[in-house]
Amino acid sequence: MERVNFTQMKDGTKEEYEFLTAHEIDYTKGTADRLMHALEHLDEGLSGYQITRLGHSAQAATRAWRDGADIDWVVSTLLHDIGDIFAPYNHDEYAATILKPFVREQCRWCVETHGDFQMLYYGQHLEGFDQNKRERHRGAKYFDDCAEFCERWDQTSFDPDYDTLPLSFFAPMVRDVFARKPYDPEVMQAADQPLTVPQTAAERAVK
Repeated sequence: MERVNFTQMKDGTKEEYEFLTAHEIDYTKGTADRLMHALEHLDEGLSGYQITRLGHSAQAATRAWRDGADIDWVVSTLLHDIGDIFAPYNHDEYAATILKPFVREQCRWCVETHGDFQMLYYGQHLEGFDQNKRERHRGAKYFDDCAEFCERWDQTSFDPDYDTLPLSFFAPMVRDVFARKPYDPEVMQAADQPLTVPQTAAERAVK
């Protein structure tokens, strides 16, 4: 079978839906590569900063990696602004939706809410913006994690002179994360991990 015969879903047969399911599962195997391609398009996005949105994303992920963060943190950081092109008014929710089936809840929550937390750094300068918007999340389990995510990796990653790792460095990590079984409780409910892990000078030099 190359394609189904039905033109209305209610007319589909068991065989046709089994065919479509197998076809869709096979297609999902390319999700990581499509995401890497989408990240490249961030170079065509919002301008005005000293680096592109792709440069910002890679720089933030580089800082996470050098802080000893685990793979869920690094990949989530790399993808945290991937919605900037297609969902400029809710880019954080867009990214979190992509990540949700494949990373633990801690990381998903921080990506989903980081837009509110980032206003701490610029909200006071713009009319109609709330510098303290993050306070609506005060008391949430991951409040401190998101605050640290923004302080250490997000707001600081607009530096054209920073030694940012290339996008290709992160590709294997993205493929590993998106090769996971989606919505696996062992992944989504995995134990929380610190953003930073102390490392020796030698370990930092290698990275």
